[in-house]
Amino acid sequence: MPSSSSSNFLLSFLFALTASNCAAKNISSSSSPRQLSVDYYAKTCPQLELLVGSVTSQQFKEAPVSGPATIRLFFHDCFVEGCDASILISTTPGSKVLAEKDAEDNQDLRAEGFQTAGGPYYPVKKGRRDGKISMASRVPYNIPRANFTIDQQLKLFNSKGLALQDLVVLSGAHTFGFAHCKQFVSRLYTFRGTNQPDPDMDPRLLKSLRMSCPQFGGSSDIVAPFDVTTPFLFDHAYYGNLEAKLGLLASDQALFSDPRTKPLVLQLGKDKKKFFQAFSAAMEKMGSIGVETGTRQGEKRRESDMQT
Repeated sequence: MPSSSSSNFLLSFLFALTASNCAAKNISSSSSPRQLSVDYYAKTCPQLELLVGSVTSQQFKEAPVSGPATIRLFFHDCFVEGCDASILISTTPGSKVLAEKDAEDNQDLRAEGFQTAGGPYYPVKKGRRDGKISMASRVPYNIPRANFTIDQQLKLFNSKGLALQDLVVLSGAHTFGFAHCKQFVSRLYTFRGTNQPDPDMDPRLLKSLRMSCPQFGGSSDIVAPFDVTTPFLFDHAYYGNLEAKLGLLASDQALFSDPRTKPLVLQLGKDKKKFFQAFSAAMEKMGSIGVETGTRQGEKRRESDMQT
């Protein structure tokens, strides 16, 4: 039985990897724009969900990090050009213009998620066409930074049509997965230029992270879990960790420190069912950012990483 979380997160974005074959067979069909729908491929590729589900389920078993890596991949794709799989396009050989996935901010994604545990199930709407534009230069200004304040995060989320609740709920994806030292090392030694560690980090976590991530000369390959209590399980422990000052990134811990977001953090930390329902709704909402459904907007790629 495919994992609900890994299968459905992939269905909402990486259907391009499997559905491209179905789309290619039907590439000369009606070109009139259609809205997203759960049964978009019911006639042209009726086994789509089974195919993608079986592949992602196996991938998750072999490499548990593929679950969080896929969510991150989906997030990065939607926030830059919209949910159009433009992050899969490879840089044209010899070109000086790099594609999205070759942007510095996406280097970690290449190792974690371009190949493609217990989370919520929701029916994924399909029918997105593939984008034609993929530029690395557009990535830095569209992806939240690990040290962003709530104001900075809200400004970015609002620009994508997402609200404060979406910010808090989607941040819950950090209930599993890992981050490299460079994403949080400043919190351990010189937080916001103070030459002191972040006071909003539990001393025990600070000591542990310092052992793995020295201020200078550390390995760029070292990672730490977002959720120190259940790092491989998709649950709501992330929010309880924030209350205990166990957030890994400054942008995470800020959710508990800010009075605008703290009440929702407390609510979600106490109610797993509420978090799952809210997360499913927020993922569906994010999955509609910049969607392309007409031939003038996008294309159907025969190969997921190459433009037709």
